[in-house]
Amino acid sequence: MRTALVLGAGGLTGQAFHLGVLTALSDRSGFDGRRADVVVGTSAGSLVAAGLTAGFSAADQAATLAGEPMSPDGAELLRSGRARAASLPQIEAEAAVAGRRRPLAPGALLSAARRPWAVRPGAVVSSLLPAGRNTTHGISRGISHLHGEQWPGDRLRICAVRARDARRVVFGTSTAPAVDVGTAVAASCAIPGYFSPVLIDGDAYVDGGGHSPTNADVVRDDEPDLVIISSPMSFGPGAARSPDAVIRFAVRRYLAREVRTLRRSGATVLVFQPSTRDLSAMGVNPMKLLRGPEIIRTAAETVRARLESRPELLDALSSAT
Repeated sequence: MRTALVLGAGGLTGQAFHLGVLTALSDRSGFDGRRADVVVGTSAGSLVAAGLTAGFSAADQAATLAGEPMSPDGAELLRSGRARAASLPQIEAEAAVAGRRRPLAPGALLSAARRPWAVRPGAVVSSLLPAGRNTTHGISRGISHLHGEQWPGDRLRICAVRARDARRVVFGTSTAPAVDVGTAVAASCAIPGYFSPVLIDGDAYVDGGGHSPTNADVVRDDEPDLVIISSPMSFGPGAARSPDAVIRFAVRRYLAREVRTLRRSGATVLVFQPSTRDLSAMGVNPMKLLRGPEIIRTAAETVRARLESRPELLDALSSAT
């Protein structure tokens, strides 16, 4: 069985949500994200995806985020730094871009007008915002410690938006520039207006969530039998409306279209979205991680409860282990 794991955007609270979901899936079904045939990450999801494909388990990532002891294997992986750190991407050039307080790529509007079917409104807006002043180099360093300059085969896909034409670029595929994982993840996490863009071959790249917060359609051509999606920015069935409900509803609509496309291709698709309890733990500021351990714990509990009430989900997951 060919399995794809899709980890969506959602800031620091979204990262914690992913780790709670994956920990519960491992505990209850034996599904281990490190063994997925394809792993797609966008923004916060790209951090978790990069960790998994480096062999860093969800449980160890959760322990790191919560400041708790890791497994011996996880501790050794971090201690060894088994790959050399990759070179940082054009620090001086990016600083110059961040110093300008004008639209990052005004030409994206013209590009969108020429090919409106090829871009998403959110991606165009991302390209028109001024560059943020915060650097993503800390993200590059952390991921490079795990991966170095080597890309882990063809199983890792990292989504970002190229500012000049507001087009999605999926690093790890043949149509994207060749970069190290740290640079790709930094680009995917470069929230417009907050982080400075990441420059690759002279082009500025920003957060892949501008195109889609999940980008689940990326795996369609892989023809997976099972697709597992963790979507921190939407909300699950029956979830109470939160203050950011308008955004979450829009994300859910994007996700629904992607899920329909995958199911039409014959894939079984399992989607994990925040419940009312999860939304309460996550709050409305995705960049505030003071409650990270609580988010991980709550997400794990809600996923375990769902799996216990839906034996068919456990059957689908068990077939992928």
